[in-house]
Amino acid sequence: MAWLLVALGGAGGSVLRYGVGRLAASYLGPTTVMGTFIVNVTGSFLLGLFIALALGGEKPLSGNWGRSLVAVGFLGGYTTFSTLSLESVRLVEDGELVRAAASILGNLVLGLAAAYIGLLLGRALA
Repeated sequence: MAWLLVALGGAGGSVLRYGVGRLAASYLGPTTVMGTFIVNVTGSFLLGLFIALALGGEKPLSGNWGRSLVAVGFLGGYTTFSTLSLESVRLVEDGELVRAAASILGNLVLGLAAAYIGLLLGRALA
């Protein structure tokens, strides 16, 4: 059953990631890395929030099925670290070292900060 939940969650997360990427491209241009940036930061926040809420008590999604569906499946399908890596390499190959460094550092620093804030908020709400 966990495999099915991960697959269903992953499908939903992947579709949402695609949608965020398309929206970012339509507003910011097709070669932007902002879609990946938005997804990584919001995904980090949501994962921190979910885990804090799930571990904070008896919540509807605190069981193994909730973690399989939401944390592993949906948010695993939604976040895009592998895409970040590929986009960063391509920026370096194109000689855009400053954009590559800004993208990597921005995703890492703000992603970590968003996960921490999500944990704090989730703990406060639990």
